[in-house]
Amino acid sequence: MAIRFGTCFLSFLLPGIFAFSEDLPKATIHRATEPVIVDGRMDEAAWLSVKPVREFRFPWWTEGEKEKTEARLLWDDEYLYVCFLAFDRHISAVHTERDDPVSMDDCVEVFVAPDPSNVNKYFNFEINALGTLLDRSPKKDATGDWDAEGIRIMIRIDGTLNNETDEDRLWTTEIAIPFEVFQGFAASIPPKPGDTWRLNLYRIGGKVNPQFSVWSETQTPQPNYHVPERFGIIEFRSQPPR
Repeated sequence: MAIRFGTCFLSFLLPGIFAFSEDLPKATIHRATEPVIVDGRMDEAAWLSVKPVREFRFPWWTEGEKEKTEARLLWDDEYLYVCFLAFDRHISAVHTERDDPVSMDDCVEVFVAPDPSNVNKYFNFEINALGTLLDRSPKKDATGDWDAEGIRIMIRIDGTLNNETDEDRLWTTEIAIPFEVFQGFAASIPPKPGDTWRLNLYRIGGKVNPQFSVWSETQTPQPNYHVPERFGIIEFRSQPPR
């Protein structure tokens, strides 16, 4: 969510304008050939064969360790799957209720605009290291009155949560977002091979070393993730990953 500092910088793109900036990152989402078990592990063949998104940037870095993040994307007829590997020496999270301010914890985030011609209609899903979800939708004016139905989340921690006296290794977040969540905001549900959506991937550090990293830079002077015209471009493919 990137709400810790400063003010919120609002950006707008007129509906109906289909334009991509040349510097936006692009990724291909391959179709899963077998059921994806949402268990916080990436040991299925489909996940292992997906090319990871490793190009997370630190546009607001001033000091501290730039801890690495990797993400992988898959889809099938029912779900958009996202898996994060967040390398982290000190994993921390305390918020436990739906729609708590999880961006104050160690947190990963997925923002999705299913209609690339109207990117201001976007969804955000924010998950902390406890698996607590904050979700927002244009269906309810991005308020807490809306909850995504059927979303599945599993966290696995390689380390000890909320213990600053030792060093952790990483935490894994596996997310399955039902395509039905996006009904009415996409040309096709499920997407058709060749469809493009807009998406961005984010990470926020927790109590120790609170860094902000992004896949597609928002080009704002202070941390702000709500810049939909800067979301990256994803293309759905029918071919399985290789």
